[in-house]
Amino acid sequence: MQDKYSPADVEQAAQAHWKAIDAYKAVENDPRFPKGKYYACSMLPYPSGKLHMGHVRNYTINDVMYRYLRMSGYNVLMPMGWDAFGMPAENAAMQNNVPPAQWTYSNIAHMREQMESMGLAIDWSREMTACKPEYYKWNQWMFLKMLEKGIIYKKTGTVNWDPVDQTVLANEQVVDGKGWRSGAPIEKREIPMYYARITDYADELLDYVDNKLPGWPERVRVMQANWIGKSVGVRFAFPHTIANAAGELIDDGKMYVFTTRADTIMGVTFCAVAPEHALAQHAAQSNPELAAFIAECKLGSVIEADMATMEKKGMPTGLFVTHPITNEQVEVWVGNYVLITYGDGAVMGVPAHDERDFAFAKKYNLPIKQVVAVEGKEYSLEAWQEWYGDKEHGVSVNSGKYDGLDHISAVNAVAGDLATAGLGDKKITFRLRDWGISRQRYWGTPIPMIHCADCGVVPVPEKDLPVVLPEDCVPDGSGNPLGKHEAFLKCDCPQCGKPARRETDTMDTFVDSSWYYMRYTSPGSKDAMVDARNDYWMPMDQYIGGIEHAVMHLLYARFWTKIMRELGLVKFDEPFVNLLTQGMVLNETYYRDDEAGRKSWFNPADVDLTLDDKGRPQGATLKSDGQPVVIGGTEKMSKSKNNGIDPQAQIGQYGADTARLFTMFASPPEQTLEWSDSGVEGASRFLRRVWAYAYAQSPRIASALAVTDKVEGSEAHKTLRRELHKILQQADYDLKRIQYNTVVSACMKMLNTMESAKLEDGPATDAVIAEGLSIFLRVLNPVAPHITHVLWEELGYAKAHGDILNVQWPQVDPAALEQAEIEMMIQVNGKLRGSIKVAKDADKASIEAMALACEAVQKYIETPPKKVIVVPGKLISIVV
Repeated sequence: MQDKYSPADVEQAAQAHWKAIDAYKAVENDPRFPKGKYYACSMLPYPSGKLHMGHVRNYTINDVMYRYLRMSGYNVLMPMGWDAFGMPAENAAMQNNVPPAQWTYSNIAHMREQMESMGLAIDWSREMTACKPEYYKWNQWMFLKMLEKGIIYKKTGTVNWDPVDQTVLANEQVVDGKGWRSGAPIEKREIPMYYARITDYADELLDYVDNKLPGWPERVRVMQANWIGKSVGVRFAFPHTIANAAGELIDDGKMYVFTTRADTIMGVTFCAVAPEHALAQHAAQSNPELAAFIAECKLGSVIEADMATMEKKGMPTGLFVTHPITNEQVEVWVGNYVLITYGDGAVMGVPAHDERDFAFAKKYNLPIKQVVAVEGKEYSLEAWQEWYGDKEHGVSVNSGKYDGLDHISAVNAVAGDLATAGLGDKKITFRLRDWGISRQRYWGTPIPMIHCADCGVVPVPEKDLPVVLPEDCVPDGSGNPLGKHEAFLKCDCPQCGKPARRETDTMDTFVDSSWYYMRYTSPGSKDAMVDARNDYWMPMDQYIGGIEHAVMHLLYARFWTKIMRELGLVKFDEPFVNLLTQGMVLNETYYRDDEAGRKSWFNPADVDLTLDDKGRPQGATLKSDGQPVVIGGTEKMSKSKNNGIDPQAQIGQYGADTARLFTMFASPPEQTLEWSDSGVEGASRFLRRVWAYAYAQSPRIASALAVTDKVEGSEAHKTLRRELHKILQQADYDLKRIQYNTVVSACMKMLNTMESAKLEDGPATDAVIAEGLSIFLRVLNPVAPHITHVLWEELGYAKAHGDILNVQWPQVDPAALEQAEIEMMIQVNGKLRGSIKVAKDADKASIEAMALACEAVQKYIETPPKKVIVVPGKLISIVV
């Protein structure tokens, strides 16, 4: 055994061993694991080419869980794959003039090497890559099945159109309303796209958030519920007599709106419609100024967040609709904030009780009529106040027959009157919209449809799947390169046999990530998406990933699972039993501003800090020029802020076990982790101590393992055993509740306890140290598997008990926790004055006598005590 710890040698030896025995290959119904299966999976990464510290933390959490559960008797599966389609590969391809496929596969190979260097317990035989035909074939198969059932349909959708590059842009390619490459103002354009009817499952998705996801964090369940956004309201019509050029009433003479505030209907002072609404289009035909405004509204992104924060603009149409209750004429405006895709593309304006409408009315000098009052509050037109929108405490005023009604009563009364008039009724709506899965991009799953001049748009027959994406295209930013790839485009119509052309749209990459975790369970399955092996592993026991995926990815995965259930592919309703959202990794930021006010960010490794006498930063300079930089504070590690830490550099300097130990010790998994160079160095020092202690004790371990007879120990030996088993008990508890930072603390306490033990040489000491190190190495193993594997081998435990990977998790010995004597604190008039050791089974009278005789407390007892209270096993309280 080497006397010094060499991380590189240790990790090379451990990884070679695991590879030689194919240690992490999971087999269904493996008889070695009596407790059955446990499926723990981390969200798959995008193959950007480099792991970041967020990856290291995520996968180490999963790995700690894997190793602990495996030693505890579970058949654990930890797979890995690649979310390999998507825009970053296209952007990289344009920058480097290489096909996205080449860039992607090269990155995958490099990132897999990085993962292997971390010692992760991944079953690589199940590796899945989203851009390979054997995977995306099943995306296409599901698309066709959903099309058959009417779950997939085609309709016009709004996209970001770059008029210079003549291409559709993703939301993230729109910067300040302009194309990221051309700088041209973006237009909203309507094009035909495919949608999935996720809204048909809104009720079930929402109901299961409350009833079938108890293992999910509360905030994620709230985010899911809010995104689905169930609203109970009233959909009703404003009648009108506006006719088109042919003399026909537009939309049958009814302009529909939906509102959750029907109680405010008497406060309507205007209506606003989307620029694409039929009334807006009709008015624009005779109003050039309005037509120009509508054209302006088509500029800018379709991102919901942008729509919410942009300046609200409007223009009157000159048209009027009739208030359904008062019969008053209500002016119709066009509003740039009204979306044709939401509801009926029209809203009622109640500026007195809606903040957005209030601002709009003030801007354009429209009437504001209060129709809800709150006792003790005075309404003013000067500025918006939060209580103006209060439903809970408000009652109707200035509303005729509805005066005095509370919110619910007023809504019911208005809904009843509208129903009687045949103009509306109560309706449930959802914030959730159907999932637009078409993407006008190259690097994605081809949509399996064919365009025929005679037959129209027809599906690709199942027998012809997969429709293979050519991997030789190099995007240039001027549209989808599939539109120029004749070998891909040309095909025969499967219905009439005439020449036809393939669909060039590809699928949203959320499709790839909606079911990949099930493909892990059925590697190599050629005849089905998943096979019987999926029934063994799913639903997943533990899913691990970032909070940034708490809504869209998880929602689509839940939806996709329900479709697979309806197709008979799975037998469960929800895919993930438990969810852990790990916190972000933070680091310091440093920057300088240039003359134009733009920030240049510098990596912390390139900066020198000036500290005060308490170690607090007082200033910073750039190492390369010695000039000051601004300390920007602690933020999430990111490329944009240049504050990332290269995991490979850390592994090269300190070893993978140090990186793993630090990321687990620095913070509980769900909380943010602040990077600390000194913390990393501390983790390294701890592992060197582990090695040094094991090396020093190796003769004792060899001696103890050679003895088969039980050796009786002294009270000092029993004390050491008791302390070690108490720490083990806490570590076991913390592992079960996924608090891995305190598990590392437990390991540190164990080592401290063993190092500080004062024991005489002899067989009893050899035995207790051998047991203690055996427990210690197993508890540390999930966090630092390399060093513990090698020490287990070198100290002889492997020969005696087998590979540490497969040994049983250490069990707490109840007998070790028993104490012949216990320490009890003594209080006098509520203040701690001393302590005594008493026999575990001492009676109350004996304890009282010993407490009163204690020298440390006698000086506080000048007279016989009024009362002595004994709290068994804990405390003696003396009242004088």
